[in-house]
Amino acid sequence: MKKRSKLNNLLFCVIIVYICFVFGKQQITIKNIKSQIDEKNLEVEKLKEKNKTLQEEVDMSKSDSYIEKLAREKLNLIKPGENAVINNTDK
Repeated sequence: MKKRSKLNNLLFCVIIVYICFVFGKQQITIKNIKSQIDEKNLEVEKLKEKNKTLQEEVDMSKSDSYIEKLAREKLNLIKPGENAVINNTDK
């Protein structure tokens, strides 16, 4: 009877140790997943901010004043009656 009792106690201890091991491993996995979720949420927030900035640029590019500014800068266009001033600061 004592051998059987010792065997049962040993088996019980092994099962408890196994359960603790599995529980610990799951906790580590959960912690890693939560960390990844936090990283992805931060990335989403950054992308939303970038998207907002780009959307503002798109909206601005549709305005007449922006188109006029680009025409003046890139194409060197001037309005009738204006005098063109060339700034040669590049040396």
